[in-house]
Amino acid sequence: MADGTTMPLKELLEHLEQLANASLPLWPVPAGARARLINVSENATYLVEAEGFRSILRIHRPAYHTRRGIGQELAWSQALAADGMVQTPPPISGVNGELVQEGHAPGLPEPRFMVMFAFAHGRQPDENEDLTAPFERLGAIAARTHLHSQTWAKPDPLERLVWDADAVFGPKANWGNWRDAPNVTPEIRDVLEACEALVCRRLAAFGKGPERYGLVHADMRLANLLIEGDATTLIDFDDCGLGWFLYDFATGISFMEDHPQVPALRRAWVKGYRSVRPLSDEEESEIDTFVMLRRMALLAWIGSHIEAPEPQAMGPHFARNTAKLARDYLARFR
Repeated sequence: MADGTTMPLKELLEHLEQLANASLPLWPVPAGARARLINVSENATYLVEAEGFRSILRIHRPAYHTRRGIGQELAWSQALAADGMVQTPPPISGVNGELVQEGHAPGLPEPRFMVMFAFAHGRQPDENEDLTAPFERLGAIAARTHLHSQTWAKPDPLERLVWDADAVFGPKANWGNWRDAPNVTPEIRDVLEACEALVCRRLAAFGKGPERYGLVHADMRLANLLIEGDATTLIDFDDCGLGWFLYDFATGISFMEDHPQVPALRRAWVKGYRSVRPLSDEEESEIDTFVMLRRMALLAWIGSHIEAPEPQAMGPHFARNTAKLARDYLARFR
């Protein structure tokens, strides 16, 4: 959880838990409700529980989004739900009528933005189960969000992240420099620099036409899907911003790009996507480029968030496996 502080994660989480519970009266929650940490990544996420009540509280890391930008995220997700494009839990207004709240706790260097969401039912899918049917549904979900993106009246200015090549590889990359990730040896660095150059060339040729590039969810990974029967709820629009539409497939296989079932998931996703929105053979053939763009962004993310449990667990092997994927990509496209 790279938040610009040097505070140890354990200490930071203690302060954030204090903030979470002290801030609950900002929303119309029952007396006696308590917040319990359930995830820490870009943000800290809490399950809020009381007798007969559950909700989700998200405490934002500082300097990642503006208040206005968070409001834009919520506006798009609500518009998608209202227009029947996706199932996603609605945000809950505070007692002051605002969706975005702000709070401060002793020990934290600056205030934090916070949003509460209605609790959504369902389970997170596991990468080792058969995900073919869920990915066909996910392809259709992605296509609907892209159709909506093309017609939705976007706020001006749009204060959301950008997920293009410069945002991954440039001097002000969203998640830092992949070279700073753990275990990027000189040999791995050489392979990944060649891969970066090829990805950038192919993305430049692919272009940012309005049929290929727009407002995307940008984080449709398994952790952000809740499945109940044949229904899929899409959560966490925190990274939504401008990017290539096909980037959403790459985010769907985040951290499992080398899993044996990925080719089948790709076929299923494309089938589902084409059931809603056209996708040319040329576009389909470029999916591997977006997979490498995302994988190298994740390598940078691990390096810049290494104090959190998930990056620590993946750190020892992620660079090596990324280099293997890069070698296969270079062999196919160079």
